[in-house]
Amino acid sequence: MKASLVSGVSTTQKITVDEPRTIAFLGKEGRVYSTPSMVRDVEYTALQLVGEYLDEGESSVGTHVSMDHLGATPLGAWVEVQLTVTDVDRRKVTLEAEVRDAVEVVGRGRHVRFVIDV
Repeated sequence: MKASLVSGVSTTQKITVDEPRTIAFLGKEGRVYSTPSMVRDVEYTALQLVGEYLDEGESSVGTHVSMDHLGATPLGAWVEVQLTVTDVDRRKVTLEAEVRDAVEVVGRGRHVRFVIDV
């Protein structure tokens, strides 16, 4: 792992809320960004961010996710997933997550990854 992976490193990814990212149990009119999709988008964005700082033969795995889903984003809208590294303790990387749409913050939380040898 590169020494440049430190607190403050961040990334933002803009994602369109497509149909597979929405809930289905409220019918077509109730299709909004689902919590499992938000968690997946946070985890994959973190995988990409941490991956930029890994050496050959390393990868990372998620070990903890805690998200509050605070608002509804409709099908077809976009969300931005913003992640900031808040702590690096040897191979443990802790990130804060904020997910927002055009109107408001719709999610906030914390994600932990461990760097592993592959």
